[in-house]
Amino acid sequence: MNFKELASLVEFGKAKEVEESVKNMLEDGLNPHDILNEGLLPGMNEVGQKWKNGKVFIPEVLIAARALNTGMKLLQERLANANTSLGKIVLGTVKGDMHDIGKNLVGMMLKSKGFNVIDLGTNVDSKGFIEAAKKHDAKFVCMSALLTTTMLYFKTVIEDFEKEGLRDKVIILGGGAPVTEEFSKSVGCDYYANDAVSCAELIYNLVKGA
Repeated sequence: MNFKELASLVEFGKAKEVEESVKNMLEDGLNPHDILNEGLLPGMNEVGQKWKNGKVFIPEVLIAARALNTGMKLLQERLANANTSLGKIVLGTVKGDMHDIGKNLVGMMLKSKGFNVIDLGTNVDSKGFIEAAKKHDAKFVCMSALLTTTMLYFKTVIEDFEKEGLRDKVIILGGGAPVTEEFSKSVGCDYYANDAVSCAELIYNLVKGA
């Protein structure tokens, strides 16, 4: 089993085979960082690009993400000790909104880029975002909303970050089906992404200085 074959297993959602392959690679003494960056992540990135181009759909993305997570769990402790993360990102669907598919896709794509994602779930109030950002010293905060009524809460979160004196310490992104770039800017978001792949690419490029 080589890295290209492992990437293919992730791409096609073969979770059991991914688990076996990663275990074998670790037993053979391969570097966990290489397994992640040369095998697992390229497979998920390929699925992400296909989804962005309309060649696959959400079910295929979720199946591939399950395979990715299976492999990442085996590497998690070793990667944590090696401090290989590109950074910490707080993610959540805002207060009043229980939708999570879009948020989950964003989280998966961010993980596939090598970020440590602190997923707060749904119905997250401003206090939840702020406390998580402080606790984890996160550089980015990503807010999601799927309703025109709940996306208005973006402004509350941003205002509360300002009240806490933390606004200039984090980069805040907003997204979701009804959200537009114009709206995001009007409520004070730093950036807007119209889909999960674009969000992950945007943050990756910001971190890398591209």
